[in-house]
Amino acid sequence: MAKPVRAAVGDVWITCVFCKGDLFRDREVKLNSTGMELFTFGWANESATGLICWNCGYVHLFANKDVELYKVKKGEI
Repeated sequence: MAKPVRAAVGDVWITCVFCKGDLFRDREVKLNSTGMELFTFGWANESATGLICWNCGYVHLFANKDVELYKVKKGEI
């Protein structure tokens, strides 16, 4: 099972735009383009960081690489 994380860009902490929660599951998300898929180069598409809200499931995508993830300790959940 995924572990919850908190995330920030610089000194700004990320919260869910829907429920205002601050815990997320993270995963890499491919930003597929039709042209690259057509020529079977989907593996070369750009990636984004996906943050899935732990509370409501809303998916946030961040294409910049400045997103920092912080592990959540057991007692903080």
